[in-house]
Amino acid sequence: MFGNENEPVTLKRDVEVIIVPVGVQVTLNKGELVHIIQSMGGSFTIYFEGNLFRVGGRDADALGKDPIKPPKMDPDSTDEEFEALAWSQMRTVFDPEIPINVVDLGLIYDCHISKSADGNREVNVKMTLTAPGCGMGEVLLEDVRERLEIIPTVSKVEVELIFDPPWNQGMMSESAQLEAGLL
Repeated sequence: MFGNENEPVTLKRDVEVIIVPVGVQVTLNKGELVHIIQSMGGSFTIYFEGNLFRVGGRDADALGKDPIKPPKMDPDSTDEEFEALAWSQMRTVFDPEIPINVVDLGLIYDCHISKSADGNREVNVKMTLTAPGCGMGEVLLEDVRERLEIIPTVSKVEVELIFDPPWNQGMMSESAQLEAGLL
């Protein structure tokens, strides 16, 4: 399915999960045996009773894994270093159905960073989805927001979903196209 991962784990606590690909939130109970089939960027795709579910990085402890941690950043980082870190953080967000990050998939159209009056940074992202009706859209937006909010000095993050121009496979990086078998 998603590589060679198929790690059975018993849930350590009740956990809110998202059904892939419909995007509906449900609760799985402590003690349930699930199989981790993908772990990328701090989030997990698990298999349970014939369905796929996404477990966010904040809830990694329910799987016995470490939750995602904020990236390290020097307080005196330049704007260019901060921007590189922001793009690096967005590269840790993976589509739960396609094991490719949202940047290389070509879903991030723009990332604008500005400084607020208090010297912290505000990040505004424009992104799209591979299909307008994607049930995982809100989950991907929230993942991008979370990954940017945990960067030190970030005071505000806005992620706007846009569909113009419409996404197409040509927007994928060459490495993503190669990974997806399109080249």
